[in-house]
Amino acid sequence: MQGNQVFIFDTTLRDGEQVPGCKLNTLEKVDLAKRLEDLGVDIIEAGFPISSPGDFESVNLISKTIKNATVCGLTRAVQKDIEVAGEALKYAKRPRIHTGIGTSDYHIKGKFNSNREDILQRAIQCVKWARNFTDDVEFYAEDAGRTEDEYLARVIEAVIKAGATTVNIPDTTGYCLPWQYGAKIAYLKNNVSNIEKAVISCHCHNDLGVATANAISGVINGARQIECTINGLGERAGNTSLEEVVMIIKQHKQLGFFTNIKTKQLNPLSRLVADTMRVPVQPNKAIVGANAFSHSSGIHQDGFLKDSSTYETINPDEVGADGSKIVLTARSGRSALAHRFQKIGFDFNRNDIDVLYESFLQLADKKKEVEEADLRNLAEQYQPAMSGAL
Repeated sequence: MQGNQVFIFDTTLRDGEQVPGCKLNTLEKVDLAKRLEDLGVDIIEAGFPISSPGDFESVNLISKTIKNATVCGLTRAVQKDIEVAGEALKYAKRPRIHTGIGTSDYHIKGKFNSNREDILQRAIQCVKWARNFTDDVEFYAEDAGRTEDEYLARVIEAVIKAGATTVNIPDTTGYCLPWQYGAKIAYLKNNVSNIEKAVISCHCHNDLGVATANAISGVINGARQIECTINGLGERAGNTSLEEVVMIIKQHKQLGFFTNIKTKQLNPLSRLVADTMRVPVQPNKAIVGANAFSHSSGIHQDGFLKDSSTYETINPDEVGADGSKIVLTARSGRSALAHRFQKIGFDFNRNDIDVLYESFLQLADKKKEVEEADLRNLAEQYQPAMSGAL
């Protein structure tokens, strides 16, 4: 069973904070870290310690605070980075150093003005430096998504031999299609001789809108860690969304995987992150968006009211949402109108609803959404007419 666990590595406090305007202070970071631990996150990437005194302080304080989750600090393949991260993490009960270097030719030539052999040696060296501070070392092959498979396999085999216990295969630019990313993970599983000594991790970006699909494809092909953020926050178009991958794994039991995430906390934590980081969640966001469990089409509303499973595969309570909503618009039908009237205390029969529906449509054509106050006005105007008819 343990081999089917997918470890959740949350990087909201590091990659998520790279969103312009999302800068968190130390107390905010510590508070969110505690909430992430309570959610059931396995690894919390607390920051990039050498990047600023504030980030060092945050990683250090989170290390002292977190009791169960692994606390991780990011570094470049630079000795000073790694030494500073080791110092920041020295109080952590489960410290991890996340170090690495770009492996694609785009990075080797364009960023480092180097060659493959030099990068390979630097990759090995950074892992060895990190092992001086902790036995839990994660190596990232930046831009692995665009790295030639044979060279990537050489690098991964070498860093595992040097002591890496997790190997991160980032689709840094969000370029891969799901089948391509899955095939890359499968290639490593089949061509790295010591791959069983490390956990393969997926770190996908959402530039083309397929970060979640790529991460799931990676897991299906042998990865057992997903790096993700609450609300999909992250550099550029964002990272893999934690709530999406967790619920895909939970809903698709036939995949045979599980996580330790307490899913009823997803919506409350989503709102806290949105408020703290000052980035509203888009209404149509899967799982945690305001419209995720809202129904406005008449056909959908009628089916949902007869049997919620016709248009909802997730019970809102499972993810801590406020519940399903029947939203009244010009596309709504009679069953939805009757339902909403009943919710506010008006039990009209079918003939009543037929009459009221015409007035409702006239109002709905003028407004984006018909609210409770509008329904009460319609009902009160209709009832005197009913009394007069008697």
